[in-house]
Amino acid sequence: MALATAGKNGQSRGGHVSEARTGKRFPLELPIKIHQADESGEHSGITGNLSAAGVYIKADAALEIGSAVEFEIVLPPEVTGATENVLVQCRGRVVRKDAPEGSGSDAQGVACVIDSYDFVRKS
Repeated sequence: MALATAGKNGQSRGGHVSEARTGKRFPLELPIKIHQADESGEHSGITGNLSAAGVYIKADAALEIGSAVEFEIVLPPEVTGATENVLVQCRGRVVRKDAPEGSGSDAQGVACVIDSYDFVRKS
């Protein structure tokens, strides 16, 4: 992918816009549970894509840019190659927020960086 470079006035030059993404993104729609640090309760959503460094979430939670967020994703055996589901508990931050999709939908898209994650084993 070609990277665009910005001139002194902030306009980009070149063919493609540079993105801050690292690592391969996988277009996976998986259920996700969201826990906000500053709010009690739990929200549900669906991942739009996932990488080791970040996740795109579609949810009706009020997530603000810069806010800390904790979330859980269950990876099915088809994704991991394991014999059972794998639970991943993640901590991260919201770095981008998109408007709700379509009319009548409260779900908005948010991009989160993953600062840390843990694989949880069943006891």
